Amino acid sequence: MEINGIAHVMLTVANFDACLPFYERLLPFLGMKPVIRNKFTLYCVGGRTAVGIVRGDEDYAKERFVQRRVGLHHLCFRARTREDIDAAYQSLLEFGAKIVHPPEEGSWAPGYYSVLFEDPDGIRLEINFVPGKGLLAE
Repeated sequence: MEINGIAHVMLTVANFDACLPFYERLLPFLGMKPVIRNKFTLYCVGGRTAVGIVRGDEDYAKERFVQRRVGLHHLCFRARTREDIDAAYQSLLEFGAKIVHPPEEGSWAPGYYSVLFEDPDGIRLEINFVPGKGLLAE
């Protein structure tokens, strides 16, 4: 068997009211269309996947994302061009995203180029570009 991508990723957020406007700008910027939006969920589809945010339980309303805790480390979106990363960076500044690092090259694969940022809950997100087949190049 060979999988056909990731069907969806759901992120539980503590501060839904702060995260909702952030993701309502970010996900459509990335070409994703909102298909569900209610007081508990935003769910967007595009790029052969879907990403959603879900309102967390009130018991956890004061918590923030901790990258090294068990669970999600970060979520990375794949861009089609290096220029997409630069454009994303400019938009992220407009969105008010906390930038962890501006566009830069990385050593994870030949030509790796990325921007790293956080949502209002501190969930770490990345947009990267890797030319060709990346680590799978022959």
